[in-house]
Amino acid sequence: MVLNEPGTADVLKFDPSKGRAPVGVRRLKLEVWYPASAGGRSVRYRGTLPSEAAGRWAPFAFDGLAVRNAPEARGGPYPLVVISHGYSGAPALVAWLAENLASKGYVVAAPDHEDPPITELSKFAGALYLRPLDDAFVAHALQAQARRAYGFAGRRIDPDRIAIIGYSMGGYGALAVAGAGIDPKAASLAPGGYLTSFALGGAKAGALKVEGLKAVVAISPFGGRGPAQMFKADGLAALRTPTLFIGGDQDDVVGFEPGLKSLFEGAVNAPRYLLVFKEAGHSIGMQSAPKGFDRRLWDQDWFEDPVWRKARTIGVCLHFITAFLDLYVKDQPDRSAYLDLIPDADAGLWPSGEPAPYAAYSPGSGTITLWKGFQKAHASGLRFLHLAPRAP
Repeated sequence: MVLNEPGTADVLKFDPSKGRAPVGVRRLKLEVWYPASAGGRSVRYRGTLPSEAAGRWAPFAFDGLAVRNAPEARGGPYPLVVISHGYSGAPALVAWLAENLASKGYVVAAPDHEDPPITELSKFAGALYLRPLDDAFVAHALQAQARRAYGFAGRRIDPDRIAIIGYSMGGYGALAVAGAGIDPKAASLAPGGYLTSFALGGAKAGALKVEGLKAVVAISPFGGRGPAQMFKADGLAALRTPTLFIGGDQDDVVGFEPGLKSLFEGAVNAPRYLLVFKEAGHSIGMQSAPKGFDRRLWDQDWFEDPVWRKARTIGVCLHFITAFLDLYVKDQPDRSAYLDLIPDADAGLWPSGEPAPYAAYSPGSGTITLWKGFQKAHASGLRFLHLAPRAP
């Protein structure tokens, strides 16, 4: 699926002598997943990632569970989830999450941001400008189709139930669309002041707002530390959308404290949650490494964590993201039991006086404080924090 995003500046071609950058229509490709009936041959995802050597690419391929052009399941309209991939990534790399959410009654749209290679740091400013604009545009465009009952969204999408999920650079874009104000000083990293107009207090800051946005998930989000700290205290205070932050406390790319944890703590006016994988790094938002990506450490590190098994991190993320979206997007209050937890999973108890089969899942009630939905000894290494909005 392709959407045409009008009025988009190519900030990397900003001409200081003219004081402007060329502005035109940006052709934005989407991968879309939706609830479907069973049957058909599953898709094989393909793409490339930048290699360690500048100018070189590493191709990947892996089998998914989805079926292209599958017959739609009965029901709907369904909530829309926009998923924004990481820097230099691709929609296929969030298929682990998109396929799962589609199977649970969500329509998922993932734009291909076509970032420059991560090895070409001089082009980084382009992604800073484009990411929040792309994410907002996709939500706005599909929402407009749903409201007018035309195009793909037509009657498939409920325009009043929308969520945005972002990984790494995508997390920055998701937070900005959800209401976190971009710091004007950091926004000036994008040439020509084009991003500054969308920053906190800027003339176009309101253009990023998405009506009907119920929830945001930021996985290892960029923008919480360093020279490119995109969100300061006043910008984070503007975030009021329920937010689930996810990441590792050893993330050397976007940081933890400062970084992920400071973003979580600074969003003082939003209902927010923080899922922490102890000792984990940055790759939480990626699927497991495809065949052939274990030959070079650079390639492997796109996908795999040095400590955690990827199958485990994916399972835990799906568990919490599902509960969070079902609670805030689908208004299913029973899901709160999966989020009302003691902070340190290692402290969870299942007393011997409460017998159960070996593989039983914790009910998370009574004297059993092991996190609801987890099996004995299978919640280790995790923390989960919840903070309510501060009193007005």
